[in-house]
Amino acid sequence: MTPTRQDALMALAAFGVGVVLLVAGAREVKPGVPLELFLVPLAVTCTGVAIRRRRPVTAFVIGVAALAADATIGPSLGTAVVFTDNIYAACLYGPRKLLTVLLRVGPVWALAMGVAAGLHNHDWGWGAVIAFQGGLIIVMPVTTAAIIRNHRDHARQATLMAELDRKAAITAERTRMARELHDLVANHFSAIAIQSSAVLSRTDLDARSVQEIMASIRENSVQGMAEMRGMIGLLRAEGEAETLRPSLSEVGDLVKRSGMTAKVDVRGTPRDLPPAVDLAAYRIVQESLTNALKHGAAPVSIAIDYRPDELALTIDNPVTDRPRELPGARAGLIGMRERAGLLGGTFEAGPCERGWRVSAVLAT
Repeated sequence: MTPTRQDALMALAAFGVGVVLLVAGAREVKPGVPLELFLVPLAVTCTGVAIRRRRPVTAFVIGVAALAADATIGPSLGTAVVFTDNIYAACLYGPRKLLTVLLRVGPVWALAMGVAAGLHNHDWGWGAVIAFQGGLIIVMPVTTAAIIRNHRDHARQATLMAELDRKAAITAERTRMARELHDLVANHFSAIAIQSSAVLSRTDLDARSVQEIMASIRENSVQGMAEMRGMIGLLRAEGEAETLRPSLSEVGDLVKRSGMTAKVDVRGTPRDLPPAVDLAAYRIVQESLTNALKHGAAPVSIAIDYRPDELALTIDNPVTDRPRELPGARAGLIGMRERAGLLGGTFEAGPCERGWRVSAVLAT
């Protein structure tokens, strides 16, 4: 049912209730005033109910006019009750300025009605009754509309904040996924490009060496595709998906796939790490090997130190003066520093005695 149809049915129902009240005698009887005359202001206020959402201010204006006319000939209870909806709708659906004005004028209006009735009848008890009735007809609908309107405004603001939080979470997740894609693609394809260049540029390699290099290239391709499929599966999953998460314990396989000569030195007692720390440590080592492939030389030294409350990584590699053959996105060091920072750790990278050093400490 549309709002317009709902309002029309409410108007018909209000008119029916008003007629019942008139027939039951809920009006002030004056000589020479027929019952049918009270139907006119009642019908006008019910017309305001029919247009309460489309024309709330118009409904309020014709309601005031109808209530004044009804008070002149009566008044009657039915018209007064229907008028409460006119003023309520004007405050709820109309401009906020009208609500503010009625919140200030309504109590004064009701009090003025009581004073006027007390002076006219020389009975202040009767004036208090009229003031109370005026409060019910004017103040209560306005106050109710103000409460509901404020509640809707707060709900709308909460919805807006929730949407902003959702968009921020999506942006953060996209940034994380972009960093993951950069790390896994850069490592695998850098290894493939460098090993392929070696096969193409050197003519002194025997068949066995060529076969070993081609096997490493194939392994990097297969592993890269597997990780890409896992990430795509995560993006397509409606709920939480189980994905293959790289682990620091797989550093040996990572070094083998890279084709670099590297020495891995594990200190302390290896233990299970929190998933975020485990993944960050793996990616830092992976990105360091990628940088060594692009800009450095073998051998690479990887030190993994399991401390009581933290994990320390140190990756050293010599640096050569050969020109860069592979373009970089300049996001590797930034990504490693962000990973360490998000886990409350520290990250440093720069020249050292051996050439270039990457050092990270992650809280566990």
